Amino acid sequence: MALLVAACQTVPPPAPPPAAAPPSVKTLTQARYERVAPESLPRVADADLAAAWPALLASCSSFERHGARRAIWGETCRRAAAVPSGDDAAQRLFLGERLDAYRVLSVTLEDGSTEQRLLATEARGRMTGYYEPLLSGSRAKAAPYLVPLHRPPADLLTIDLSPLFPELANQRLRGRLQQSDKGQRVVPYWTRADLTEQRLRGAELLWVDDAIEAFFLQVQGSGRVRFRDGSMTRVGYADTNGHPYRSIGRVLVERGELPLEQASMQGIKAWARANPRRVAELLNENPSYVFFRELPLGDPNAGPLGALGVPLTPGYSVAVDPRFIPLGAPLLVSSEHPVSGEPLRRLMLAQDTGGAIRGPLRFDFFWGFGAEAAVPAGRQRHDVQAWLLVPRGVAPEKLLGS
Repeated sequence: MALLVAACQTVPPPAPPPAAAPPSVKTLTQARYERVAPESLPRVADADLAAAWPALLASCSSFERHGARRAIWGETCRRAAAVPSGDDAAQRLFLGERLDAYRVLSVTLEDGSTEQRLLATEARGRMTGYYEPLLSGSRAKAAPYLVPLHRPPADLLTIDLSPLFPELANQRLRGRLQQSDKGQRVVPYWTRADLTEQRLRGAELLWVDDAIEAFFLQVQGSGRVRFRDGSMTRVGYADTNGHPYRSIGRVLVERGELPLEQASMQGIKAWARANPRRVAELLNENPSYVFFRELPLGDPNAGPLGALGVPLTPGYSVAVDPRFIPLGAPLLVSSEHPVSGEPLRRLMLAQDTGGAIRGPLRFDFFWGFGAEAAVPAGRQRHDVQAWLLVPRGVAPEKLLGS
């Protein structure tokens, strides 16, 4: 099977009365999965297929630690482990014989009180990129290391909403206790602009030398910090203040300070270097704030741990919305390379999540570590199509939440 996986009046009439504003429409996004034949799939290059195989086996290793996933994926993973390394013919045969392919569609419904009317069905979504940045830092505040990275502060409350509202699975409320005349109540946590040095005192994790680099570390979700003696540590996402992310690139475009085509990470950094006194004000346009935890460096050649609990594989791990794409599952994605503009067709593994990754066809492509990976990651904002690969005979919906 060829999977890969290849009109006029003298007197004008009176003006009509202003139209009443249409009522706001509440919408609901769902995924739809359409079974497709293996031979209809875009073909993945042999080298890319071989490079994706270790990421597939890493997903399998995580399934072994999870009973429900092990029950579904166990036999498929055992057979994958037996495929000779680098044998692309055997790998294609395995994928064609052991996995079913489903095209992923995003469906928008009007969520009425009595019925759900179909508004749109989309086969294309959006894929951005992320990477693991390297920052210079210190464990103590001393020039030039004056920008703090924070751990979750003691007054941050994180409340799981799913027991009260099952439809809000994987959603969390971040708040703090506020004293009033009627006692204590939980209120939303501070925005970025409200998070003063005093309010975060005692929650400093590390100190770095660049506010804009620290901001983009929050956007990426994880990274490395190198100290003056050459030693290095990893920092990973620990929590957020619960406010929605707002793109500062979009803010600069709306103000007319950057053209849309330059609103990349690189373009924003160039703006920041030219406008150092305005950086803090710009960053505060985004109310979201991310807190970190320190992690062992581990293998410096491996990526950081993703939401699946395995190291991310550069170029072959992708962040997804787990409400629609099961964590650990293989995906075939078809997009455009952000640097060369050539077709980008990869077998990838859904091994991470992200606060801005929302929807069936919203993905974040992991490019790897350092300045070299920053270039494609910063430029990637491209259309994408995706096909979900699942064990033969298993409906994709059965994998969600498992």
